[in-house]
Amino acid sequence: MSTLRYLAGPGGRVEGELTVPGDKSISHRALMLGGIAEGDTEITGFLAGEDCLATLRALQALGVRIERPEEQHVLVHGVGPDGLRPSATALDMGNAGTAMRLFMGLLAPQRFDSTLIGDESLMRRPMERVATPLRLMDANIKTHDGKPPVVIGASSGLRAIDYTLPVASAQVKSAILLAGLQSFGRTHVTEPAPARDHTERMLGAFGVELLRDGPSIAIEGGQTLRGTHVRVPADFSSAAFFIVAGCLAAENGLLLRNIGVNPTRTGLLEMLLQMGADIRVHPHGGINRNDDQNAEPMADIEVRKSRLRGIKVAELLVPLSIDEFPVFFIAAACAEGETLVRGALELRVKESDRLAAMAQGLTTLGIENHLLADGLWIRGADGFGGGTIDSHGDHRIAMAFAIAGLKARGPIEILDVANVATSFPGFLETARTAGLQIDAA
Repeated sequence: MSTLRYLAGPGGRVEGELTVPGDKSISHRALMLGGIAEGDTEITGFLAGEDCLATLRALQALGVRIERPEEQHVLVHGVGPDGLRPSATALDMGNAGTAMRLFMGLLAPQRFDSTLIGDESLMRRPMERVATPLRLMDANIKTHDGKPPVVIGASSGLRAIDYTLPVASAQVKSAILLAGLQSFGRTHVTEPAPARDHTERMLGAFGVELLRDGPSIAIEGGQTLRGTHVRVPADFSSAAFFIVAGCLAAENGLLLRNIGVNPTRTGLLEMLLQMGADIRVHPHGGINRNDDQNAEPMADIEVRKSRLRGIKVAELLVPLSIDEFPVFFIAAACAEGETLVRGALELRVKESDRLAAMAQGLTTLGIENHLLADGLWIRGADGFGGGTIDSHGDHRIAMAFAIAGLKARGPIEILDVANVATSFPGFLETARTAGLQIDAA
């Protein structure tokens, strides 16, 4: 556990305009696809957080030359589909579960051995749901009791599969598509519900042809990626903390600029609107080009203090808002009546068991709740008490309880917050700019 902690003062309000760092999911994928493309890829708006930098360093260890003229501006000199070289050491993914799972798909077809490791938190996270379909493609992958280290043996060639995901997962889907890109035949992936489609959009932007048929996606092996320019929008998952903050305390309104609003990511907006939130989305140009189906849509989001009411969340919204649930639970705790979330088992295998961590923290702050096997029931109240919260080293738990300070009657101490830097460098400064009373200690 790190010694870094937050001290969130009670009360306050938020207002003005702000933006948040670039999208983490898109930054990861831009680096990886740029690395195996032919030609150069320019990435602007790159998220220079620890998770994405772990991906950058791993690609460099695999022989990809990468330059950073500026912190958020990256040039990737692609080595082509057969240009990766074995790393002299294990590839350290840090806290980045997305990086580890996507690298499993990227490295499974390679003709050399690789080992993937991570920090203490990542080494406890499950990897078999990715390893299982990759083994069906004849990948040589070993885990340690289903968890890292992940050892990937040299491949003599992968074969295409037709695979139906047991649960909607962008990471598993992406790993199969990346492996399918370098397999013999046409790989089909069918998802039971829509999950993030950043990989499909970006593969298209790199010149790869995907065939879509309802819930199924097919990719023909052997296609070559061509270097391109990737403009990364501001991360919706990071903006989510301030969208909820606005609902709780933006008397005069809060405007979030240039936010990615990919429809496979914005379930939180639908849930908050159902709760009665005053939110307006203003789409605009930039990368939101109507003539390009691979473009990532972008918008300004305006939010005002709202009187929220509890809802029963439709399960189809769960995969569209999976990373936003910690801060959604903060909104639910401030709503009138009861809120129920089911079908969110995925939250138990994130950086922490997010259902258990949120239930524990809400209880500490005096919010009545009931932890379910696959969800959480919350009875809203008129604000939070003060107390000490264990974030369990989970960046989204830490930031969610920082937002709770806006409706707290006493100070909230949040422990073990160093991993906020993995996804949201500068969170503290952005929060203070918005109007939160928060310090680090």
